[in-house]
Amino acid sequence: MAEFGFRVSLPNALLKYGYNQKKIQQKLLEWTVVALFNEGQISSGKAARFLNISRIEFLDLLRERGYAYVDYSPEEMEEEFKSVKALRTKKSR
Repeated sequence: MAEFGFRVSLPNALLKYGYNQKKIQQKLLEWTVVALFNEGQISSGKAARFLNISRIEFLDLLRERGYAYVDYSPEEMEEEFKSVKALRTKKSR
C-alpha cells in the first residue's frame, strides 16, 4: 500500500510513557482508521486491511477501546430480533 508522510510535533514527555516514533505512528494510524470507521467512511473490513489485521481482530480492537461496532436503529434491531427468532424456529423443527 502506498504511503505518505508528514511531520508531527509532540511533547518530549511522551517518551517517559514508553512512546517512541514507531509506537506513535501505530497509534496515529489506529486512531485515524477507527475515526474513519466510526464516521461511517470505511467498513470494518477496509479498516482491518489498513491496519494489516483480520476483521475479527479489528472488531476486538474496537471492543478493547470501548467503541461500539454495531449501531442499529430501533427498527433495525427489531428486524434482527425477528430474524433470530425465525432462525431458531426453523432450526427447532
